[in-house]
Amino acid sequence: MVGVVHYLVLSAAVFAIGVFGVMARSNALMFLMSVELMLNAANINLVAFSLHYGNLTGQVFALLVMALAAAEVAIGLGIILVLDRNFGDIDVTVPTTMRR
Repeated sequence: MVGVVHYLVLSAAVFAIGVFGVMARSNALMFLMSVELMLNAANINLVAFSLHYGNLTGQVFALLVMALAAAEVAIGLGIILVLDRNFGDIDVTVPTTMRR
């Protein structure tokens, strides 16, 4: 049987991959994907503890985190489009200010 520890190890691995992606990449799309990985790791934890304790609170919070992730993607894609339009690249190290 798969226990909570297995879910926690999976979540820690996914979160570590997300943190590595944020720290190692300079591409804005990779930032977004890495933040999504970290949010999904939190969702795995929430659902695992919801399963462990036998209530639906963690699953409800996981749904709220999914809604937050959707809003984050919408805002992030807008920022990426502005970066591409103003600087011709989506590398986050190129612009020092958003005004040109």
